[in-house]
Amino acid sequence: MSARFAGKTAIVTGASRGIGLAIAQRLVADGANVVITARNKETLDEAVERLGGPRHALGVAGKADDLDHQKNAVHSAIETFGSADLLVNNTGINPVYGPMIELDLEAARKIVEVNCLAALSWAQQVHRLWMSEHGGAVVNVSSVAGVRPAPGIGFYGASKAMLIHITEELAVELGPNIRVNAVAPAVVKTKFATALYDGREAEVAAAYPLGRLGVPEDIGSVVAFLLSDDAAWMTGQLLVVDGGVTLTGGS
Repeated sequence: MSARFAGKTAIVTGASRGIGLAIAQRLVADGANVVITARNKETLDEAVERLGGPRHALGVAGKADDLDHQKNAVHSAIETFGSADLLVNNTGINPVYGPMIELDLEAARKIVEVNCLAALSWAQQVHRLWMSEHGGAVVNVSSVAGVRPAPGIGFYGASKAMLIHITEELAVELGPNIRVNAVAPAVVKTKFATALYDGREAEVAAAYPLGRLGVPEDIGSVVAFLLSDDAAWMTGQLLVVDGGVTLTGGS
């Protein structure tokens, strides 16, 4: 589609499918090499093939909140493609559903560990190993659940609100050579979000002024914009990508 990321390498976490894979696909289409991560090596290998094979993509399997995995992925990006210019923190979990007042606190700790602390740790590793000297750009994938109450997934939303604040703090700390922004999707048609629309997609989509739920490519294009020089004077910003649903109060 373009060559705006020619010569650059992106690391995209949680990218074997869904939003993460769509982000990686858009970055490759725009000229980047990508290192993608996820827990399952088999699905990662399949994703690498969809991205054009080892000329364009490398899969590194591991848990997003594992420090050794993070270091390995960043080192692999530099060793394989020569740099680690772009980082997309896409990994997120939500293992519980229901009222926050009844939330299992061990599950809450794991949500914060993966959705917030791991994202910070990925940024730390990329900064130490590449960006501190060479500059770069980071995008964190938050959620509209982080900008307004989200009954049933309230603590997930709280973690995504924390991720937005982490984004703002890092933007202040890391300028002028490193930009840090975030996106907040509404319901996107992925396996992760199936429970939010399965069997009632038309009903859910009716609350969206644009008349449909999101698809992964809707997020991939916005993330690519934020990583690119087209957004060179943007840092610490949150772009809500929601089909207009937060304007109407729909879910």
